[in-house]
Amino acid sequence: MVDKGIRLLWLLAGLLAVVVGAIGVVVPLLPTTPFLLIAAFAFARSSVRLTRWLHEHPKFGPLIDNWHRYGSIDRKSKHTAIAVIVATPVITYMIGAPWWALASQILILSCSATFIMTRPLPPGESGAQLSAETD
Repeated sequence: MVDKGIRLLWLLAGLLAVVVGAIGVVVPLLPTTPFLLIAAFAFARSSVRLTRWLHEHPKFGPLIDNWHRYGSIDRKSKHTAIAVIVATPVITYMIGAPWWALASQILILSCSATFIMTRPLPPGESGAQLSAETD
């Protein structure tokens, strides 16, 4: 009985993460990929069917697959993330948030940007291959 209760909690956590991640697709300041990774983790502990659905999803599947196989983030996702990271403190400043909120945000987002930019590109997206393909 306890096992079913834990599986239910993982299932609910996964569903919530998918909903928040899907909202992040259309809301510019809400990240998608971290929530999808949480959903993949939770579904792996609760539902074979939902795990398969998430991994085979045309939009979400490649993000999860790149992370699981290579620990990588594709170029488009990196560019989008960095654009949002740069825009967030600008918007925060424009709405008149206190200086400490802006400073905290810049510190946290700088760490996030560093992490994102230091992740490798998936195979087939490396700079050497791209330049070789265009020559």
